[in-house]
Amino acid sequence: MIHPSYSELIQAINHNAEDDDNTMMLNSRYSLVLATSKRARQLIAGAEPLVKGAAGKKPLSVAIEEFYEGKVKIAAEAPEEEEAAPAEVEEAQEEVSASEENQPAENTEA
Repeated sequence: MIHPSYSELIQAINHNAEDDDNTMMLNSRYSLVLATSKRARQLIAGAEPLVKGAAGKKPLSVAIEEFYEGKVKIAAEAPEEEEAAPAEVEEAQEEVSASEENQPAENTEA
């Protein structure tokens, strides 16, 4: 049996989130998997583990332990970031449209 279980880990994360307004509440296993995998990728990239005894453990195990002990919290995205993303997408689409207009049309006659 895996310790902690999904339900225990979600409860621990939600219990630790009650203290801070910026922390998100988890309500699905999918959200939990995304959060722990993102933290594991940070550890692989060189982030310092926040729990003792992390040496020799796999990054995902360390990430799960960090969430379980409340050392890492899931912060909600800032509204500025959410608003910036659609603007960036529109700019990229405009650039693609402009570059397509400048390219000569292909001759499709056979």
